[in-house]
Amino acid sequence: MKRLLAGIPFAVFTLSAFLATRSDAKLETIEQVIPGVWFRQGDLDQYGHCNNIVIEMKDYLLVVDANYPSGARALMADIKTISSKPVKFVFDTHHHGDHAYGNPLWTQAGATTFAYRGVAEEMRRYEPARWRADAARRKDVAELNLDTAEPPRQTFDQSPYVIDDGSRRVEFYFFGWAHTRGDGFVYLPKEQVLCTGDAVTNGPFNGMGDGYVANWPKVVHRARQLKVKYVLPAHGPSGGTEILAGEEQFLTTIYGTVKKAIGQGKRLEDLVEMKDGQPVKAKLQLADAVQHWVGSFYPGQISDIYQEIAQAKPRGEITGGK
Repeated sequence: MKRLLAGIPFAVFTLSAFLATRSDAKLETIEQVIPGVWFRQGDLDQYGHCNNIVIEMKDYLLVVDANYPSGARALMADIKTISSKPVKFVFDTHHHGDHAYGNPLWTQAGATTFAYRGVAEEMRRYEPARWRADAARRKDVAELNLDTAEPPRQTFDQSPYVIDDGSRRVEFYFFGWAHTRGDGFVYLPKEQVLCTGDAVTNGPFNGMGDGYVANWPKVVHRARQLKVKYVLPAHGPSGGTEILAGEEQFLTTIYGTVKKAIGQGKRLEDLVEMKDGQPVKAKLQLADAVQHWVGSFYPGQISDIYQEIAQAKPRGEITGGK
């Protein structure tokens, strides 16, 4: 009993810290995480923006994710309030529009966009179709008057790729196919800061259509081997290592739950309610411990995992081929 009571304060602290990552959101506002590192949480619901991170080097700034064009412009304006240094590099964590369609604005401003090579490969696989679809519904994409997305100007294939100017070391990792085939992580080893892109989100934002869900938890687990204090996801508030642990637990739980249902002979229609061929309502329940990651994407996630298991290939391969 004494041991149980002694553990209560720690449990309450841990729960409070976790809940803080869920509620202390200041959307479309840039805030300093540690000296020389800023986090800007984008408003996904209203603008479709991802989060951005700004990292200060000796003579320049490095930005994580190009965002949509409107998000890029908003970030450019915010950067002027925190530093007079130019943005030299913009790292695309992956190829999706809310992370990479702002590339032309950054290159026009003199920055070099770069990414793991898988990002450029995914763009060749899916563009210009996705760019044109976004241009039809988003003014900020349409007004660029371009036929397709601009790929990163530079790519790397050795992980980690390192930038070290003597004042700060930044490492760029590819741990495998998770949310996409090109997921990149940004790590500051001295400061113990990890920027995760969409491979790790803090909330119900895990799109699985281009993913490899069976492999995804393994990618998160590899990222967890780094010494980390600050976790800066691409969607949802920033926080600590509880975000990494929660993401891995959610992915493992949802995949295992669907796989078990398939083993019991369940059909997709038994797991989700379908309307016009699309999953609209989940019938499958997950444990309370992972509900923070369950939201409007959930019916589609069940469908994506079901297809991945049933067809014995990564969900992204079903979407885009090998």
